[in-house]
Amino acid sequence: MKRLECLDGLRGVLAVYVMLSHMAPFAVLPSWLASLLSHGGAAVDVFFILSGLVIVRSLEGFGYRARPFLIARIVRIYPVFLTMFALAVAVQPVPAGFARMPWIAAASPARDIWSQGWPTDWVGVVAAHLTMTHGMLPNGVSPDAWVGFLGAAWSLSTEWQFYVLTVLLGRRFGGTPWPLLGLAAVGLAWGVWAPEGWQFSRAFLPNKAAYFALGVASARSRGTVQRYIFVLVAVVAIGWLQGGAGKMLPPLVWTLCLAAEMYPAMPVVGWVLRSRPAQWLGALSYSLYLANEPVQKLLGVGLALLAGGDGGVFTLIWLPASVGLPLGVAILLRNWVEMPALLWLRRKPVHLP
Repeated sequence: MKRLECLDGLRGVLAVYVMLSHMAPFAVLPSWLASLLSHGGAAVDVFFILSGLVIVRSLEGFGYRARPFLIARIVRIYPVFLTMFALAVAVQPVPAGFARMPWIAAASPARDIWSQGWPTDWVGVVAAHLTMTHGMLPNGVSPDAWVGFLGAAWSLSTEWQFYVLTVLLGRRFGGTPWPLLGLAAVGLAWGVWAPEGWQFSRAFLPNKAAYFALGVASARSRGTVQRYIFVLVAVVAIGWLQGGAGKMLPPLVWTLCLAAEMYPAMPVVGWVLRSRPAQWLGALSYSLYLANEPVQKLLGVGLALLAGGDGGVFTLIWLPASVGLPLGVAILLRNWVEMPALLWLRRKPVHLP
């Protein structure tokens, strides 16, 4: 299949932004810059839109056959995930040490980024992660399981729920966004009327289904502009109802990047996304996305000891190191885990499209 260069570059930009959004709350930064880097969740929403498009293409490439499609997804997702999940489990008991970071306020988002403390129901939480069901547990069962151990992996559960739905629908799915928009409407209604114990985290597919729907509609955008616009308006409206103006941004950003893919003459955006750095980061994006949080936690705990409570010293070292070290780990993961798994798959009868 033809590579979507702008969207490959978009992967890299999004992964870097998520990494920066995990880095920024720990540093002493101007408020405007900290605010600019505070939308990591929105970047993940764009990832979901991108996934909707990619999965339609993948299913078509496999002729809507469930077995080869799921094998390809497992080989694509699990090797890097299991590697970083093992590291995250090892890092979990390490105290974050916020007492040594007095510049981080009690209400700072930094305190919600690093997973810490061994959960009492750890067997269930580990099992849920290994089966990618940790995003399907309601608050009354395990309210924090969706971000237990490896926080960034919450989105993998959402992805797997989407994969399973598309497989169950099979050819009836056919690249249509309507079932996903219907599921998003159910999610909205559930959020309004369900009791607290039966509420779900944002990792539950109905809470993100609208973004996948826009990606699915994007796979059919050529020649069906009216349908795309209808789905776009619906997704923007659902985003506003779910979380206000901030949730309206991902579909608009996506539309801009999709336009850059479809119209190569589009200035600036297309040039940035097709650039070599963006394409290189796109190749690293999955490894970088999963690696940054546990690697940054180990780094930050060590730097807090070294800085001795001085936020300026911490920030001076933290800013380059919290970017460079995850990038280095992502390169190792890409070369030694991700690529060997993909090469193994391509040598088998079941191949990636």
